[in-house]
Amino acid sequence: MSLQQEISKRKTFGIISHPDAGKTTLTEKLLLFGGAIQEAGAVKSNKIKKGATSDFMEIERQRGISVATSVLAFEYRDHKINILDTPGHKDFAEDTYRTLTAVDSVIVVIDVAKGVEEQTEKLVQVCRMRNIPMIVFINKLDREGKDAFDLLDEVEQKLGLTVCPLSLPIGMGSDFQGIYNIWENNIQLFLEEKKQKVGESLKIDDINDSQIDELVGEKAATTLREELDLIQSVYPEFNREDYMNGDLQPVFFGSALNNFGVRELLNAFIDIAPMPQPKESETRLVKPEEQNFTGFVFKIHANMDPKHRDRLAFVKIVSGTFKRNENYLLVREGKKMKFSSPNAFFADKKEVVDESFPGDIVGLHDTGSFRIGDTLTAGEKLSFKGIPSFSPEHFRYINNNDPLKAKQLAKGVDQLMDEGVAQLFTLEMNGRKIIGTVGALQYEVIQYRLEHEYGAKCSYEPISIHKACWVEADEKSEEFKEFARLKQRFLARDKYDQLVFLADSSFTIHMTQEKFPNVKLHFISEFKNH
Repeated sequence: MSLQQEISKRKTFGIISHPDAGKTTLTEKLLLFGGAIQEAGAVKSNKIKKGATSDFMEIERQRGISVATSVLAFEYRDHKINILDTPGHKDFAEDTYRTLTAVDSVIVVIDVAKGVEEQTEKLVQVCRMRNIPMIVFINKLDREGKDAFDLLDEVEQKLGLTVCPLSLPIGMGSDFQGIYNIWENNIQLFLEEKKQKVGESLKIDDINDSQIDELVGEKAATTLREELDLIQSVYPEFNREDYMNGDLQPVFFGSALNNFGVRELLNAFIDIAPMPQPKESETRLVKPEEQNFTGFVFKIHANMDPKHRDRLAFVKIVSGTFKRNENYLLVREGKKMKFSSPNAFFADKKEVVDESFPGDIVGLHDTGSFRIGDTLTAGEKLSFKGIPSFSPEHFRYINNNDPLKAKQLAKGVDQLMDEGVAQLFTLEMNGRKIIGTVGALQYEVIQYRLEHEYGAKCSYEPISIHKACWVEADEKSEEFKEFARLKQRFLARDKYDQLVFLADSSFTIHMTQEKFPNVKLHFISEFKNH
């Protein structure tokens, strides 16, 4: 198969939502349709307590939330589909922002009862900044929820999207009867007694067909016709180019837990979603069909298997073919590396692969050479634009509770920071270490993993910091020297040795900027490739 054919077979997307909107369940059902797994683990039955396929870490199983982004792939209708399942929990937002640099499109899951929630707003904002094509899936229709049109309005207003419904629910909650699929002109009925099995879709050529009245009852049929009229007059027609540019978002309704509306979503996704797209590097636009391999690390996951101390760097392939045992250049270090057992992901299994193509995600075993945002190429000195790190919201001193395990603690903290779980700041004055996270739950995760994976015990101590500001200044200037003298207690270095000012309030930041106009303070560290 030619490179071009391999590229056109692939679709790589992320699923984003607020926690509990049913994202992991949807992921499982997609895998079920792709034949990648035999039964869904998230089915809430008391008899089987199987963990969902996509949640690997112990702490996730205990809490029932997805902490780390997992990669799942399956085949469907001659396409290879890669799903990046992102954590919905807001404490893991940074992992999700990074994952969004590796997807070509996104499915946004919204709970019919709760509507648009805060976490969804933030993530959609990131997608809009990058013009990522989005499809909206309104989930949990078998429960009582908001009116379909109220929800469409809410999605437009709160998320700033232009929606185009491609399916419509017939009833909701206890009256839920099925879905009218506008995209394929058919009706799918919800058969109460076969909740796990989906009724066959019936092709409808004419919406005024009396058969509809017999299927769903006159009242529901009349409502459906009125709503379809309304859709045609109010909402724009689907236009693929607008969708690809991020200007139009198709909407589907369904219930992932009951397998309902999932196949419709998947079929439309295969028809319209983009194949692997070009990506900007600092020097030029890199196109997938170029012969030479390029890719970048968007995530590092340590200890995927606690018995073997390994780290896996997740690399999204941007162009060319990645081959096992070939030499590739790690651009930041200027060194050549080769990988004897690159992993591909199929459902929840890892397999060693000989070659991978644009759009694919490969897992490379890493002994500590990779950082998030690293670029790998066949030899060209080229770097993909950085993956930013945001100022953390929470800060605490980290203390070693077992003096004999200082080395293990240092190693553990170092590796977890490489993974991007949190950020480490070392005070210039006394070398004390401060951990900054996006969400407070991260501290528990770090403590748990340090103990269980590295055998190190730590405790935390509060410190009042409002924001971490990356400092950009001429370090030889008198102004900078004065700034450094006055603020020495609050200056630290991040993991990449960049100078950071840990400000205790927004007032301090404001005053500092007034007093030292040439010392610039940034709330985002664009990872510079030194």
